[in-house]
Amino acid sequence: MANFLDLEVDQRFTDSLPADYLTVNMPRQVLEACFSWVETKVPSNPSLVHRSSEFMKELKLEVEDEEAFLKVVSGAVPYPGAKAYAMCYGGHQFGHWAGQLGDGRAINIAELNIGSSNWKFQLKGAGPTPYSRRADGLAVLRSSIREYLCSEAMHHLGVPTTRALSLVTTGDLVPRDIMYSGDVQDEPGAIVCRVSPSFVRFGGFEIFTSRQDVENLTKLTNHVIKEHYPHLGEPSKETYVKFFAEVVDRTKKMIVHWQRVGFVHGVMNTDNMSILGLTIDYGPYGWLEDYNPGWTPNTTDAQHKRYRFGSQASIALWNLVQLANALFPLIEEAKPLEDILENYKKEYLAEYFEMMCAKIGLAERSNLDAQLIDELKELLESSSIDMTIFFRNLSQFEEPNTFLDVVREASYLEDEKFDNFVDSWSSWLHDYAVRLGQEKRSREERIKAMNAVNPKYVLRNYMAQLAIDAAEHEDYSLVDELYQLLLKPYDEQPEMEKWFAKRPDWALNKVGCSMLSCSS
Repeated sequence: MANFLDLEVDQRFTDSLPADYLTVNMPRQVLEACFSWVETKVPSNPSLVHRSSEFMKELKLEVEDEEAFLKVVSGAVPYPGAKAYAMCYGGHQFGHWAGQLGDGRAINIAELNIGSSNWKFQLKGAGPTPYSRRADGLAVLRSSIREYLCSEAMHHLGVPTTRALSLVTTGDLVPRDIMYSGDVQDEPGAIVCRVSPSFVRFGGFEIFTSRQDVENLTKLTNHVIKEHYPHLGEPSKETYVKFFAEVVDRTKKMIVHWQRVGFVHGVMNTDNMSILGLTIDYGPYGWLEDYNPGWTPNTTDAQHKRYRFGSQASIALWNLVQLANALFPLIEEAKPLEDILENYKKEYLAEYFEMMCAKIGLAERSNLDAQLIDELKELLESSSIDMTIFFRNLSQFEEPNTFLDVVREASYLEDEKFDNFVDSWSSWLHDYAVRLGQEKRSREERIKAMNAVNPKYVLRNYMAQLAIDAAEHEDYSLVDELYQLLLKPYDEQPEMEKWFAKRPDWALNKVGCSMLSCSS
């Protein structure tokens, strides 16, 4: 075990790429640079809320000095030997080019070698940067709890993601208008230390192309390939094409995982898309409760629902097109990029189909499987079925009549309204029973396989909100309880059975449960 504060500093990003020649920390356009040197804002009274013990174990790290650890992950002092910086990037937000964006409230405090890997440690909410525009660069406790818990929950669900090491309160109040309604209130400030092999986004490439800065576009692309895709070989047009193909593949696989567990990101702007295919930037996310492909948790997106659950695959493709446009100056041929994007459509549909077959326990393939899945999705939506509960319980299916009651229990409809779907469900369950009868593996094998892809526990918004409500009264017990629960989302955990339940009625229209904004 290595002490967290004794790790080797190896700032590969800043050593390899151009820095902002200005050092003044004020909002401005940053040209011909990948990052700006910054300093974190010293909090008045930092306190550790939680540390991811499981992630620490994975990294083989320990903390020998708790006070020194707290000072570093709260931004009170720099990491020994490291220099903090904020990254420059642009992005398309809700389909429109937004120009320069950058790390407005994220500061990279160190790049550290741990074993054979180099990890970037970043504080979210540690103060303003040149990219903060009119914002304060700070974060509040509610959004920080959501990011901290969700980062770790997604990892243990098997979804590619950035990680979270720690959550601290700053002792400072932060003014926020949570629903952009003009009702500004002071909230407790907080900081998440998030960790990733890279925080480079699609927007990092877009900003240089938009400025016709091919020199720095080349430097950034070559750096990312050298550090994260070295198996592709030395930089060349052919290597750039292979690089794009691999980013497309990783992004596609991430989206399939999102659809598998019912996760909705909420803000799939190109500046929120990782070049490593990781889930990044946990803002107004949510998990489907009633199966509704048109649902988005983001109030900002309420009218057009651009980032709704059912559109995540097509939005990912749209974002990949923007990345292709950004890389085009290095390749100067459209067809290789177009071929890769066209292939995404075919491969996504194939992988999505395989994923859905796994969710309903089909190991072999029949010509009727696609129809069976399509009919199921229609029924789940029309009869308002809780996605997580239904798929988890489906592994226990034995015969149609008894399972119909299980389906009814998973519905958000009142009994008399659900009665309208009884015949349709009975028909589907009969067809499903026939189809399972064609499978060669045993019932026990099927149950094990289904329970490995259908989680029993996910971080429903009402659960996170309960933890937030308690934490705002300095009770962090629910933060820890949910953290422990989500370490093993596929296990039965009978002592945690209360969390395997439908959304309570009180959460249907509560801010933080059904309504979320981009406000931090």
